Amino acid sequence: MSSAVPLATASAASAAPTGPTTPPAPAGAPLTIGPHPVTPPVVLAPMAGITNAPFRTLCREFSGGKGLFVSEMITTRALVERNEKTMRLVQFGPTETPRSIQLYGVDPVTVGKAARMIRDEDLADHIDLNFGCPVPKVTRKGGGSALPYKRHLLRAILREAVAGADGLPVTMKMRKGIDDDHLTALDAGRIAVDEGITAIALHGRTTAQHYGGTADWDAIARLKEHVPELPVLGNGDIWTAEDALRMVCETGCDGVVVGRGCLGRPWLFADLVAAFEGAPRPTPPGLREVAAVMLRHATLLGEWLEDEERGVIDFRKHVAWYLKGFSVGSEKRRALATTSTLAALEEGLHGLDLDQPWPVAAEGPRGRTSGNNRVALPDGWLDDPWDCAALGEDAESETSGG
Repeated sequence: MSSAVPLATASAASAAPTGPTTPPAPAGAPLTIGPHPVTPPVVLAPMAGITNAPFRTLCREFSGGKGLFVSEMITTRALVERNEKTMRLVQFGPTETPRSIQLYGVDPVTVGKAARMIRDEDLADHIDLNFGCPVPKVTRKGGGSALPYKRHLLRAILREAVAGADGLPVTMKMRKGIDDDHLTALDAGRIAVDEGITAIALHGRTTAQHYGGTADWDAIARLKEHVPELPVLGNGDIWTAEDALRMVCETGCDGVVVGRGCLGRPWLFADLVAAFEGAPRPTPPGLREVAAVMLRHATLLGEWLEDEERGVIDFRKHVAWYLKGFSVGSEKRRALATTSTLAALEEGLHGLDLDQPWPVAAEGPRGRTSGNNRVALPDGWLDDPWDCAALGEDAESETSGG
């Protein structure tokens, strides 16, 4: 292939730290997840189809190996049944430590079996439980962010997970509640303390909000006050390193979980490390560096999937995120988002005006921004928050989000 877009520029080291200095975050106790220090206290949120091994590799490279990087959400039933696709998703690179898996399950027994399997087979060093997914096909079956409303069911799942993990740290990610009339975070937080959960991440939105509106950081502060025994991590509307520091300052949370803010921008983790360490912020990459990262990302996907074409096709969804704000015509964007080979992708990238600097328009929200959605729930779900409803096997369909 041509060397028009040199891969060397995809390295975090290529961004010299000549940007403005960001003031350090308030001093506090270092974040630990069980025996694992997380320094700086920055976590990559699990995202469906995004936080696979290749994307985690890119983020870790830019962070210098600092922080915690969580896998895509794994369905507990699929893991226990050793589904081929699922077993690929739980594979980690040799430099990934600690290895972090997020599990999704609605049946306490199956969740316990999955946690025990992870422990017995040394599949990971940390288990996170997903109670944050707002996707209708999940909540309609009582899973994801709908589940904490059923307090006894939540308790049973947490108890089985902690018992099955047998010493591995177990954390949980959740939302404020189903809607403003059915908030669950504070009750769920106390249940988590009772059942031996190691840390809690709270997305400051309800299920009804999906990803719309503004994240309620006050809810993160209230949870931190309510469960002082546990580390609380804040999630929602962290688009820049400055946002992360501001969240810690305003809420008193122990760390941050970054999701949509790093879509098409894995170098955000270099900014976050610099911000929390009080170091100069790296210079934002121009389009030439961005193009190099794009090509490397697609290459890593092809190697991971053991199929170049599948890797490039999987990469297509990232194109718009990477190119956000740059002056790239719609025809060229469309061509890049329909390529099937690395050679075609590289040729298309080489045809761009690669001398463009990082655009101001690239800052701010990215990814899904929909909100004000009607929440899909099982019939009668809200009738009794204490009813330990039995959910069917179809509630654990292969889907994820957070």
